[in-house]
Amino acid sequence: MNLFFEESGDFKAGVVLSQQGEAYQVELPTGKRSKVKSKDVLLQYSAPSPQELLEEAQRIAQEIELDFLWEVAGQEEFGFTELGAEYFGHAPLPAEAAGLLLSLHTAPIYFYKKGRGRYKAAPEASLRAAQAGIEKKKQQGLIQAQYVEQLKAGELPDVMKPLVLQLLFKPDKNSIEYKALDAACNELQTSPQRLMLKVGGIASAKQLHLSKFLLEFFPKGAGFPKITIPTVAELPLAAVQAFSIDDVTTTEIDDALSVQTLADGNIRVGIHIAAPGLGIKRGDALDAIARQRMSTVYMPGDKITMLPDELVEAFTLAEGKNCPALSLYATLNPQDWSVISTESRAELVPISANLRHNTLDELVTEENLANDAGDYPHKADIAVLWKWIQVLEQGRMAKRESFGLRPEQNNRVDFNFYVEDDVVTIARRKRGAPLDKIVAELMIFANSSWGKLMSDHGVPGIYRAQGGGSGGWAAKMQVRMVTHAAPHQGLGVDQYAWSTSPLRRYTDLVNQWQILACIEGGVAAPLVAPFKPRDADLFAIVSGFDAAYSGYGDFQSNMERYWCLRWLEQEQARQVEAAVLKDEILRLAAIPLIIKLPGMQQLARGTQVKLDILRWDEVDLTVEARLLEVCAAPSADAQQLDEAEDEEIAEELDAAMDMPHETVEVPTPDQAGEVGASAEARQSVDDESIVQEAKPQAD
Repeated sequence: MNLFFEESGDFKAGVVLSQQGEAYQVELPTGKRSKVKSKDVLLQYSAPSPQELLEEAQRIAQEIELDFLWEVAGQEEFGFTELGAEYFGHAPLPAEAAGLLLSLHTAPIYFYKKGRGRYKAAPEASLRAAQAGIEKKKQQGLIQAQYVEQLKAGELPDVMKPLVLQLLFKPDKNSIEYKALDAACNELQTSPQRLMLKVGGIASAKQLHLSKFLLEFFPKGAGFPKITIPTVAELPLAAVQAFSIDDVTTTEIDDALSVQTLADGNIRVGIHIAAPGLGIKRGDALDAIARQRMSTVYMPGDKITMLPDELVEAFTLAEGKNCPALSLYATLNPQDWSVISTESRAELVPISANLRHNTLDELVTEENLANDAGDYPHKADIAVLWKWIQVLEQGRMAKRESFGLRPEQNNRVDFNFYVEDDVVTIARRKRGAPLDKIVAELMIFANSSWGKLMSDHGVPGIYRAQGGGSGGWAAKMQVRMVTHAAPHQGLGVDQYAWSTSPLRRYTDLVNQWQILACIEGGVAAPLVAPFKPRDADLFAIVSGFDAAYSGYGDFQSNMERYWCLRWLEQEQARQVEAAVLKDEILRLAAIPLIIKLPGMQQLARGTQVKLDILRWDEVDLTVEARLLEVCAAPSADAQQLDEAEDEEIAEELDAAMDMPHETVEVPTPDQAGEVGASAEARQSVDDESIVQEAKPQAD
């Protein structure tokens, strides 16, 4: 006797060897033996053989017309042998019954299974809907296959052109466009980004990185709506001739300086900050724009401003204009350069000159200042400021050391990126130049002074604090944002409130509103300030700013890394000089590119080496290199990093271990001894580049 039975969802046939109660011992055509329960048996028959039955059943199942079978079945539940008698016109033979069952089992849209060997025909509406779905899927499969062939041939299907960014960064994985892209990538053994570059969906690797950033942070585009320039109430005109000091690329000029000699011989220094806070009000349309963006986004050769260009133009401290400004005046005793008093006011400030680093840096040197040499605008004013800021710096250093920190290292190098027509120039510029120090120290003085002003008036603000935390050294020294005055040990000040870049950072605009309330409201400032003590919205701003600023900083770092790789191609740089930063980490001498060489011999920090650049990838932003030779041991003045900086370098390098290639390039941390920044981005931190707090973005 033979059995046709179901086992684990499959139909099988075999010869009965023995029976014990409700179970059969069966030998399959393969020779394998199986135990079959009687409830799983569908047919008992004597002929044909199990193998012949299965072969004949398969043939019959393929010949059965499902539409006709569905019509014959009716709407009532049935057993397969019952339907067989109707379909074949006679009691079905074993092979016919088995073939019919196979046909029923493999047509779930026609027949619903109700039990072992029992089925029910699908309602007509359900059947037609299922058939339509299958036909649609079939057509989609044909279209998808066509897309795959086009992509493999280097052609981007028209329907995919407006979907490129979505397919790359936020794909609907159920769409035929994504499935086609995925299939083509698998067949070509490439990534979606590289395939899109090949077929022209993305113009360049630069556009790829920019598009990804814009999709995440500016999904509705980086343009501005039409705005109305706000009017500013009538302000007194300051009796000064102020001047700014910025890079040649800077257009958002936030700060300017002035110097006056008073009748009693004392010196009055003015620090003048652009005052969009006099026109923008909390909660208005312009505030909504600034709050949504939180900061200007910098990248080499370009930027996305926080405020519309016409608004920036209205408030930037441009040469030849009387500009609305928030001014901090410090009256100084020129005998010891001590601060006698300070005063803050809102006023119109005449801007006599916008001085630029590219024309003054070679003239305004420490040697020329000491010898009163050179000829340049505002020479006497700059000489006065140079004398005062040296006293300010000494005071900050003493305060910093009182916190247990080492003195700042001012022998680092900045790198400015200039991009024109996709040609990049990366210029080295040593930190601590006199003009840098002048602006840096005065902005620190202003941010600290205005932070104290807000604290003394009981008005909350947004402060940067460092030190006093818990945990290891790095945790203790983590810079954090708070809404109350707290020391910034790295800068050596008792409080530090970002207030000097209101055209570029939303935190500074918020603080400007609060400072203006202190000036205008006096003791009533806590009642009239836009943000009251313990205002939950202020905490929300801090949180939102941190997230946006971090993302912007990562993007800037990526774009600087991209332009470093473009520089390698542009200059055909293959053998380059580098210096050891730590363990297997090296920094190129000519550009701020850091690479990791796993397995490199142990060399002291500062050791000069020569590298062979093997290859780099502008999509993954990685680079591979090998060590050619050790050129020189560390010099006596090799950079020495303090403990906090050393910890932060370690974190950056640990992150590099997760990058894909054997030898990888990691983001350029300025803690590693170099700052990679576009020139204007470097200015965006109020030129505080001489201190650890001042980084290109995440300062």
